[in-house]
Amino acid sequence: MSDSGFDMGLEDASKAGVYGVGDGDLGGLAAAARDAGLKVLRVDLEGCTDKRTLLMRIGTQLDFPPGWGRNWDALSDGLRDLSWLPANGYALLFSDADDLRQASSGDFDTLLDILSEAAISWAEDKVPFWAFLELRDAGAGVEVDGDAEEG
Repeated sequence: MSDSGFDMGLEDASKAGVYGVGDGDLGGLAAAARDAGLKVLRVDLEGCTDKRTLLMRIGTQLDFPPGWGRNWDALSDGLRDLSWLPANGYALLFSDADDLRQASSGDFDTLLDILSEAAISWAEDKVPFWAFLELRDAGAGVEVDGDAEEG
């Protein structure tokens, strides 16, 4: 049981992955993730409509090392490393993800794929890596993959 009295199982790396959540759910998830001993990393995607802006925001918010490549491969490598942010596990909270999904569905899908691959990679080391994307039409806990949402 967590300090909040509600255990979501966020410390379980085998359950970690990429999830769409509804508006207003990120605050509660942040508290639950902190209670589970995870490092909470927030990325604001409001107004983010392209790959360049997306990579810049992620790199800035996750404090990627100087000189990182600012491309999909570098993002994938960085998310599977995070040695500059040591933690028992990670919870990435992406607010306002609809802007990117609507403006550039290809970039949105690539992001989902990279986040999912990172979660799988971390799970091999028994480290939970969660990504929660705030989406207007997502129900709580909807798993997201690179192509569609599942209920």
